[in-house]
Amino acid sequence: MASRNLTIEYNDKIVRQFMIASIFWGAVGMLVGVLIAAQLNFFQLNFNTSYLTFGRLRPLHTNAVIFALVGNMMFAGIYYSTQRLVKARLASEFLSTLHFWGWQAIIASAAVTLPLGLTRGKEYAELIWPINIAVALIWVVFAINFFWTLAKRHERSLYVAIWFYIATIITIAMLYIVNHLSLPTSWTHSYGVFAGVQDGLVQWWYGHNAVAFFLTTPILGIMYYFLPKAAGRPVYSYRLSVIHFWSLVFVYIWAGPHHLLNTALPNWLQMLGMTFSLMLWAPSWGGMLNGLFTLRGAWSKLRTDPVIKFFAAGVTFYGMSTFEGPLLSIKSVNALGHYTDWIIGHVHAGTLGWNGFMAAGMFYFLAPRLWSKPLHSQALANLHFWLGLFGILLYVAAMWTSGITQGLMLNSTTEGGTLLTYPNFLDTLNTIRPLMLLRVVGGGLYLVGWFIMAYNLWQTVRGSVPVNGTMQIVVEDDVPENERPLGAVITFINPPVIFITVGTLCAFVWIFGGPFLQIVGIFGTTLSVILAWAHFESRGKRWAAWYDRLLVSAAPFTVLVVIAVAIGGLVQIIPGMVTHQAAMVEDRLQVPYTPLELAGRDIYVAEGCYNCHSQMIRTLVPDVLRYGDYSRLGESIYDRPYQWGSRRAGPDLARVGGKYPNVWHFRHMEDPRQISVGSNMPNYPWLFDNETDVAALPSKLSVQRTLGVPYPAMTDAEIQTAVDQQASALAAELKAAGVYVAPEKQIIALIAYLQQLGNYEDVSAQTARR
Repeated sequence: MASRNLTIEYNDKIVRQFMIASIFWGAVGMLVGVLIAAQLNFFQLNFNTSYLTFGRLRPLHTNAVIFALVGNMMFAGIYYSTQRLVKARLASEFLSTLHFWGWQAIIASAAVTLPLGLTRGKEYAELIWPINIAVALIWVVFAINFFWTLAKRHERSLYVAIWFYIATIITIAMLYIVNHLSLPTSWTHSYGVFAGVQDGLVQWWYGHNAVAFFLTTPILGIMYYFLPKAAGRPVYSYRLSVIHFWSLVFVYIWAGPHHLLNTALPNWLQMLGMTFSLMLWAPSWGGMLNGLFTLRGAWSKLRTDPVIKFFAAGVTFYGMSTFEGPLLSIKSVNALGHYTDWIIGHVHAGTLGWNGFMAAGMFYFLAPRLWSKPLHSQALANLHFWLGLFGILLYVAAMWTSGITQGLMLNSTTEGGTLLTYPNFLDTLNTIRPLMLLRVVGGGLYLVGWFIMAYNLWQTVRGSVPVNGTMQIVVEDDVPENERPLGAVITFINPPVIFITVGTLCAFVWIFGGPFLQIVGIFGTTLSVILAWAHFESRGKRWAAWYDRLLVSAAPFTVLVVIAVAIGGLVQIIPGMVTHQAAMVEDRLQVPYTPLELAGRDIYVAEGCYNCHSQMIRTLVPDVLRYGDYSRLGESIYDRPYQWGSRRAGPDLARVGGKYPNVWHFRHMEDPRQISVGSNMPNYPWLFDNETDVAALPSKLSVQRTLGVPYPAMTDAEIQTAVDQQASALAAELKAAGVYVAPEKQIIALIAYLQQLGNYEDVSAQTARR
């Protein structure tokens, strides 16, 4: 076999760029996080300006931490490790540069548009449609560069870290595109193609799996590369890594509905989400144990090496978060924790504990190698670790205590469950204020640690010369016939694939079939598992040989990943999409918004009110006693975006319409403390000065009609007349109550929307089926 020597110089410039960007944007994102946490205690920190309110800054914080801090860190780790794992330089200098600057432009655009109130109003998916297109295009650039590099590789077999990178690229593309499907009404506004429960399902199919495939799988790939390198030890178990990868990729995608437990979501979907969430314990902890056991024989480094400290703590936080997530998906636990700070603590244990510590460990590992200079100060790195660890533990403990306390208070009843112990929502909010302030302290300590890291790394690289890694390899020009890509494709027809396919199909028959088919499905699933296990025990080497052949080519491996992640999404989303909307009405049908109410709703979304208020009364006695009759599917059937919410820093608004007079809402938005003593809600003075954008309504109503909302065709003049009539009547009522405001002001449209909430028409089940 012919061979030749080859020297490879890696493109580490792009790694340095993404690393620096991650540190910078991480500081910005966490600084905003500390500010909005403080705003929950001190409403004055909203500064009476629209650009700095909690509702507008909270999406900026989440997007900055997820897509700017973790995103840039992820790209740095992937580009650094992939080149070394495949023994090839990145395929394209141009694509690498375009990827970096394109991604930074996207982040900068988000930093401008979100404070301006330009948002889609969906959690982790707030960016307006032109930016979404840019995200998709830059992600394609990343994918082309990555897979092109794999095609040029000089290492035939794909290492475990590459598996997780492939899953990340494929799945995020699928999730992002589907969840962001929308029809524009202008250059800065659009309505999603999904509404109500469909939107809720698609949103949390995306939202939960954005956590899975943006904040988890790429970081696991980074763990599988950098942790063994830092420890000087091989990965503990290759077999466990195989089980970890495929079970995680397949199971994770099903768990999204656990964000909608005890709501109007059909019960079978709730149980599906809960079941698969509980199943996540096994693969998640398999990955954690594989990481920690890799440190066997290297624990002595834990005392002296900050890189090992951060990696060990990060993997531990991963294990803790992936234990807590399934726990919170149990319906009874979810009834206590959902809509409270417990969820906030859980999320931050993952982002700051898992992602943040893994990022810090990777940066401390990379800086001396990318600039060929020892770390400036081990002592500062250790100080960063202890400040960060104490800060995140303080933060999470405060949120656990706060969330459980508020959940217990909100769910507490007396008189045999007929009266609420704490009927005033603000009683619970004021009880947890000290704990919310403790969160600010914990987050502040974590941020100080981050600044210490930035200073330490700056001192490390200052005055040094950047260096690119090199490698001498021997290239074999002829590839054996059985190791060419075509040979790997043939491996689809193999016992592992056949058993898994048959078993999965039988499981679907078991879950979705009638009584007879359920028996057939149970029998088929059980038989498939038994036969697969027996075949593996007797032909285990053939299974291993099949998998080795699969890893020779990225194409068939990627196809199997696509199939694994697509199955769960299709099963969750398709039933809701193909079922006629009338079948999802139950006994109530939403009354479409008037043009003025639609304008008010868009103002509500732009102000980020959904970050604090839900519009979903759960099927729980305390919810019904506090807010009114539980919500039905049909009551939000036209809502784009849906407003079921994920956090209650204020009461639910599903039935607030008609509960208070117009002047109450006027005073409440002018100064919430006039109406609700002790409220932490900001003032909204600009709503009394800014005018409603009536000119945008014709385009908005046209798109709504296209999407199936039963609006009659209206001319621009008819829309203006309808707006003027309703606004003038509302302004006249306010004037009679002693306050004057011009009918064209935004506060009028917002009040019109709020007073409409809970408005529905009764329909019988028989009528709904028609």
